Amino acid sequence: MPASIAPEACLNAVFAAALTAVDPLVVVPPFLPAPPRSGRTVVIGAGKAAARMAQAVEQHWTGEIEGLVVTRYGHGADCRRIEVIEAGHPVPDEAGAQAARRILDLVSGLGPEDLVLCLMSGGGSSLLTMPTDGVSLAEKRAINQALLRSGAPISDMNCVRRHLSAIKGGRLADACGPAQIVTLVISDVPGDDPAIVASGPTIPDASTPADALAILERYAIPVPDHIRAMLRKPTDRKAIVHNPFNRVSVIASAQHALEAAAQKARELGLTPLILSNRIEGESRDVGAVHAAIARQIRDFGQPVSAPALLLSGGETTVSVRGNGRGGRNVEFLLSLAASLDGCADIHALACDTDGIDGSEDNAGAILRPDTLERARALGLSAGDHLAGNDAYSFFAKLDDLIVTGPTRTNVNDFRAVLVTASHA
Repeated sequence: MPASIAPEACLNAVFAAALTAVDPLVVVPPFLPAPPRSGRTVVIGAGKAAARMAQAVEQHWTGEIEGLVVTRYGHGADCRRIEVIEAGHPVPDEAGAQAARRILDLVSGLGPEDLVLCLMSGGGSSLLTMPTDGVSLAEKRAINQALLRSGAPISDMNCVRRHLSAIKGGRLADACGPAQIVTLVISDVPGDDPAIVASGPTIPDASTPADALAILERYAIPVPDHIRAMLRKPTDRKAIVHNPFNRVSVIASAQHALEAAAQKARELGLTPLILSNRIEGESRDVGAVHAAIARQIRDFGQPVSAPALLLSGGETTVSVRGNGRGGRNVEFLLSLAASLDGCADIHALACDTDGIDGSEDNAGAILRPDTLERARALGLSAGDHLAGNDAYSFFAKLDDLIVTGPTRTNVNDFRAVLVTASHA
């Protein structure tokens, strides 16, 4: 790689390129529909990117517009015609419940001449919360918290959320009646199934209550008896999207971010290798696998020669067993560090593209060849911090956290492992 470019600068540059590629201000405008000839345009939405998506709509919409979107606290944007409400994430709160009720009120009574523009992104499952009859907000919060600690993949978590909700799994589309619906999705889920993003409020749900119950039992999630009985009841309900002109578009995803990062890597003189945009599994296991691939490049020049950049996306999970502070991306990096054990010529960055790794204030962290050496000098044990799910504290003490603040987009995990030289 060019000697004039420091490894850390390369990693920061490819991450910045990835974020730019999935910025709502960039990706929303090409997918906006034409305003209706008559009738109202109502904008609704939920997710960590929802406010900036609404901002993009306002900047490019030529007709009258109104609406409401809900986003995470601190992830708002400057909107004048579309109201932005901030609410709790990853655990739902009353602000999100109130926003959901107001969104249902907004779309009720619309006619076929009206347009509903639905802006959905990751985080919407918690932010747009309306428990179904017989389930309290407190009960839904408790189940949600247990799922977050269980290590369950997002597809399983959102299946449960849909069947405890009166607005997800296509039920919001039902409420829109005969109005035209256009749903724009920024995907944070592996595979980019729009029915999983934000639990698919406007997308018909193919899963069943029995599927949700099986997931709860698989992860030993405590469930009140009346909710368990509710999920055992057979149902023939299918979400109905009334208008045949309902359109759904995934406008940004991990793949878009990875391709932009790969292009930036080429401009920097690196050989990029996109491993996958849909990697799941335990963060520490994924870290060990990435370490093995990086070593293969360094030691044997396979499957590509250095300087090379390994790129991957998706959503890993952390089965919480300790009481430390952490997140998926810093746990990945700590496992990567332990597996590399000070291996020269390998640097890495791992961040959540929304700017928040788990529930902490950092997006992720950066790893250098001397990370473990510096840690030992401070009396830090990578193994102990990994066992306690305390990767945040480990990297904080090394001053290696990456803090971006809210990015107002969300295509989930971004991982970049830079191998600067091969010794084959």
